[in-house]
Amino acid sequence: MIKPVQLPSPWRDARLTVVVPTYNEAGNLPALVERLLALPLPGLRILVADDNSPDGTGEVADKLAIEHPDRIEVVHRAGKEGLGRAYVDGMTRAIEGGAEYVAQMDADLSHPPEALPGMLGALLSTQASVVIGSRYVPGGELDENWPLYRRALSGWANLYVHTLLRVRIRDLTAGFKIWQAEALRDIDLERVQSNGYSFQVEMHYLATKLGHTILEVPIRFEERRDGVSKMTTATKVESALMPFRLRSKHRNITRDPAPPTPPG
Repeated sequence: MIKPVQLPSPWRDARLTVVVPTYNEAGNLPALVERLLALPLPGLRILVADDNSPDGTGEVADKLAIEHPDRIEVVHRAGKEGLGRAYVDGMTRAIEGGAEYVAQMDADLSHPPEALPGMLGALLSTQASVVIGSRYVPGGELDENWPLYRRALSGWANLYVHTLLRVRIRDLTAGFKIWQAEALRDIDLERVQSNGYSFQVEMHYLATKLGHTILEVPIRFEERRDGVSKMTTATKVESALMPFRLRSKHRNITRDPAPPTPPG
C-alpha cells in the first residue's frame, strides 16, 4: 500500500467528492470507505450510487452514512441500469452538491485510494481538466494475479479504440480519475449515452473533442478482493460497437469559441 501524499493547504481542503457505483459490493465497501476517510483530505466526501444490490450493499452503505453523516451520501437507484448511468447520476448529484472536483473509482479495491491526494495535487498543479490513474504509462502496474485473458482483453480494447478514435490516452478504459467540476459541466453529462464500461471511453473522447487537458499518472491496479467481475457478454458487445457510434454521434462537437473581449 502506497503512502498518501501530504498536500499543502488550501489544496488538501478542496471540495472533492468520490463517486463510487456499487452492485453487490457489500464485502468491499466498508474497507474502501475506511481507506478513503483516512486520507489527509478533510474536504473529501463519498457518494455511493447503489443499483439495488441483492447482496445488501445499499444497507451497508446506509449504515456507513449514519456513522459518517457529513461525509457519506447514498443514492439508491431502482435497479441494475449499468455503470454509465450510475456514474452520470452520481456525478450530477456531486456537482449539484457543490463539489469542486469529482473522482470516480471502482468499489472492488482495484483502485488504490491512497493515490487520490497525489492525483489531486497533479490536477491542481497542472490545471488539467482530468487526471487519470493509469495502468499503462511508465510506472503503472497490473496486479500479477490479474488473469492473462483480462490483460489481453484490456490491451486489445485500448489498441482497438486508439485505432478508431485517435485519442491520445494510453489507458482509454481507465475508471480511476479526478475531474474538475467545470470540465464535467462542459462535457454535459446528459449527452453521455454509454451504459457499460464504454462510458470511460466516451468521457475521454468527449473531453478530447472539447479541447480539455488530460493527464495520466501511474498507479498499481489490484485484482478485486471480494466478489466477481461485472463484465458480461452484453457489455463486451456494447464496448466493441461504441467507438463507431461515438465517431458518428460526436463528430461535430467542438468547444464554443470564447466571446470577444469588449473594448476597454
